[in-house]
Amino acid sequence: MAKRIITFGEIMLRLAPEGYYRFVQASSFGATYGGGEANVAVSLANYGHDAEFITKVPENPIGDCAVAALRKMNVETKNIARGGERLGIYFLESGAAMRASNVVYDRAHSSIATAAAADFDFDKIFDGCDWFHFTGITPAISDSAAELTEIALKAAKGKGVKVSCDLNFRKKLWTSEKAQRIMTNLMQYVDVCIGNEEDAEKVLGFKPGKTDVTSGELELAGYKSIFEQMVEKFNFEYVISSLRVSHSASDNGWSACIYSRDTKEFYHSREYRIHPIVDRVGGGDSFAAGVICGMLDGRDFKTALEFGVAASALKHTIPGDMNIVTRAEAENLMGGDGSGRVQR
Repeated sequence: MAKRIITFGEIMLRLAPEGYYRFVQASSFGATYGGGEANVAVSLANYGHDAEFITKVPENPIGDCAVAALRKMNVETKNIARGGERLGIYFLESGAAMRASNVVYDRAHSSIATAAAADFDFDKIFDGCDWFHFTGITPAISDSAAELTEIALKAAKGKGVKVSCDLNFRKKLWTSEKAQRIMTNLMQYVDVCIGNEEDAEKVLGFKPGKTDVTSGELELAGYKSIFEQMVEKFNFEYVISSLRVSHSASDNGWSACIYSRDTKEFYHSREYRIHPIVDRVGGGDSFAAGVICGMLDGRDFKTALEFGVAASALKHTIPGDMNIVTRAEAENLMGGDGSGRVQR
């Protein structure tokens, strides 16, 4: 049975040079739309759940395009507020081999950054909702967006809704000190905390052991210790981390781990070697969505994690922010079919 999920945040216009061109080489930019929480909603709608995205976009043709991109993917948009100055933009230069990808933001004074509580009837929005998801990106956009996020969280918890947060630290949006001050407060509303090793350190002040993703090392015992500390401090039901080992911009190892508050179990998933990477933007969002889907489906937390890892591994093969993957494709990969053979 389909569950109802609300996600809240910013959808942006993504402009990217063709292929692996650098910005200075580009004579044209491909236009797509995406954003952390919007990407999660798209994945969950694709898996058959009733997913709705809440944001504010300008009352102009570009705002219309952003809403249309969501509707095309069967995401509910009826409570999106309209108004404000502009839609946020980000420019993406895709990396290859040892050259990293680069993102340039142009999102100041975007509609959601200046939105107010009066733009949304959260009490009505959360009626009949099963799950609410947000990320650490939204509170980083502006002080008013941080305040709005807490208002939404209070409304969700008032309705008994389960809440997940992907910590998603963005150093180009705020400092670690400000992130910790704001996000530590918001953690009181969170049941399922998702992030990677950098997020845990920069957003909540935890650093797992000797892990260094650039050297290809993962110290799982360090993660278990940090997860236990996070559960003790914030009483999360689950703490989850994707684990990316960057051999190069085109070649990554991809897995995840999860810790259960109630069973005290720590579990590490299967690892996928992703090479070549087509587009890693949205990989974390597709992972979060896969885990959420697995939990909403009633799978045990280990199987939910494996579904999330498989779905997000496939996302790395798809251009754009959004994960256009079916349940069957993710489950086939979970079952060991990573051959990539033509399906006839």
